[in-house]
Amino acid sequence: MKILQSHGRSIVLFVTGTTLLLLLTACSRDNESANTMDDLDNPFPMPKKAQAAPVESATPEEAPTVAKTEIATFAGGCFWCVEAVFEQLDGVIGAVSGYTGGNYANPTYEQVCDPARKEDPNNHAEAVQVEYDPSRIKYEALLDWFWQMHDPTTLNRQGADVGAQYRSAIFYHNDAQKNAAEKSKAVIESVKTSEDPVVTQILPAPDFYPAEEYHQDYFAKNPFGGYCQAVIRPKLKKLDLEKDDAQP
Repeated sequence: MKILQSHGRSIVLFVTGTTLLLLLTACSRDNESANTMDDLDNPFPMPKKAQAAPVESATPEEAPTVAKTEIATFAGGCFWCVEAVFEQLDGVIGAVSGYTGGNYANPTYEQVCDPARKEDPNNHAEAVQVEYDPSRIKYEALLDWFWQMHDPTTLNRQGADVGAQYRSAIFYHNDAQKNAAEKSKAVIESVKTSEDPVVTQILPAPDFYPAEEYHQDYFAKNPFGGYCQAVIRPKLKKLDLEKDDAQP
């Protein structure tokens, strides 16, 4: 073993067999801290600690695409019938019976059907507001069904239901619906077999007031009730929207 002195550092040589170990020991001077092993050139560096790969934030599952729906409003007689037809159509999300087109707010069934308002053009019409998916059924198709489900040539009347509340009307919600309704009406006027004119009104949609709860989904709730059996079911069958084998 040999010890060599050089400028405050001791170099100690150990020879054991064929192995030479070189140790550098730092001498303390002026209370300075000793150099760490990281400050020295290490001929056999330890492998650096593997760094974990960054974990990507979990991508939240995309929310299911919600179909964009639109609204259409029609009046064509008793809203029980109109609602029942629209609710059978693929692409229709829902239909709500209600009142619209009148000059007073928050109407009730009793007010709308008051005999004193029978001839009043400012009375509300029984109407149905339809929510539909335009990617599955177009507004023009709704118009086609509307013309088929009622008689647009009878003023303030559908069958035995008589009064201004039973008038025929299309309430448009935008210019596209207005244009489609006008074109559709023109076609009906050109192909109708009756000499009576088409009296269907085409008007901007005013406030719509949902009817009382017992009017909603009336046919679905009372499929074998008297009115449903006598009026709605035959209408659905005529339009090929009701099975022939439906029985109470």
